[in-house]
Amino acid sequence: MSFESLGLRAELLRAVSEKGYNTPTPIQSQAIPLILEGRDIMGGAQTGTGKTAGFTLPLLQRLMATEKPHKGRRPLRALVLTPTRELAAQVAESIQTYGKHLPLKSTVVFGGVSINPQKQKLIKGVDILVATPGRLLDHVGQRSVNLSQIDILVLDEADRMLDMGFIRDIRKVLALLPKQKQTLFFSATFSSDIKKLANELLTSPALIEVAQRNTAAERITQVIHPVDKGRKHELLSFLIGSNNWKQVLVFTRTKHGANKLTTQLEKSGIHSAAIHGNKSQGARTKALSDFKSGKVRVLVATDIAARGIDIDQLPHVVNFELPHVPEDYIHRIGRTGRAGNEGEAMSLVCVDELKLLKDIEHLIKREIPKTVIDGFKPDPSIKPQPITQGRGGNSNRNGRNASPKHRHGGQPPLHAKNNRGNRSRRNAAQASQRSR
Repeated sequence: MSFESLGLRAELLRAVSEKGYNTPTPIQSQAIPLILEGRDIMGGAQTGTGKTAGFTLPLLQRLMATEKPHKGRRPLRALVLTPTRELAAQVAESIQTYGKHLPLKSTVVFGGVSINPQKQKLIKGVDILVATPGRLLDHVGQRSVNLSQIDILVLDEADRMLDMGFIRDIRKVLALLPKQKQTLFFSATFSSDIKKLANELLTSPALIEVAQRNTAAERITQVIHPVDKGRKHELLSFLIGSNNWKQVLVFTRTKHGANKLTTQLEKSGIHSAAIHGNKSQGARTKALSDFKSGKVRVLVATDIAARGIDIDQLPHVVNFELPHVPEDYIHRIGRTGRAGNEGEAMSLVCVDELKLLKDIEHLIKREIPKTVIDGFKPDPSIKPQPITQGRGGNSNRNGRNASPKHRHGGQPPLHAKNNRGNRSRRNAAQASQRSR
């Protein structure tokens, strides 16, 4: 199958060809014709499947086909909501790339940067807006954006938006949109909360799943390296040096851990940079740019900050620490093995993390091979210690942590039930700040 066979217009085919793509991915070949028909979509797709182009290309074509006459400022007709700044920037870049031969205008808004330049672009008028929920509501409050004429709504990585506590912000946005619209809903996982939200949003949706739910990409080689906790940074330096790795993405659980590891790697002579929620948007953008260009050899990231990292030929991902939430393991290793390339994902696992490893293997329904590196055999006398979720873990940008079980649809701890009302109000206030 070719992109020409999907019914895309010449300007889009030209942009795709200039990007160097010839054959659509499975999600693109399934989603593009359905979106062009005007169907609502419920897409289950792991990262690296070509999902962004899968909704961007038909979105651009439908906007061209349904362009409305207007006087003065052009109306906003398509809205893409994403959970993080990095993903918002990535989607906005795709829209610019594939729409460069079309007269449509687009922009992106997210927190962490000045709101005034964003306001100026919105007031001039755009056809497509990519936004994080909190900053979008800022613009709604300042009347720099009007959502009443939206024809197409895209919720990208809906599971992560719910995990980050954006559900109230999302509902506020939905209340401002017209009832008649096309909705494209994408999620890597399908919890009961995700299904409930999808049922509220979608009308007779077409279901697209290009990979079995909650499974790791088949092109990714996975391995566990058992090691004592205190020797992890030494082992990581050894692996990078002995294998002459030029580009490695490394995950830690916390912001503090990312900073500490970056310092340790720098002392070992390995040029590294960290990205996490405490870094300014400018610092995060520069770190990612330097990593992509090869100026930085190792990028150390927390889970949320890494959302939106899109590098087609990233060869190595390392879990310096396993995530508390098993699904996050899938998101992490999905940064490699993209666009048909092979990838390698390794995890440095100490005795404290064996329970986390068991949960991951249960989720992906396979045992991950384990290889002890010579000279780094774990000390069998070391007993496991409980792992606590410190600031900057998986929960949100502000470092406030929620129970992983509660976040994924389980029951909250018994002692939390009596405080549910206060907690809900507090979480709502926190969530409204997360994407600003």
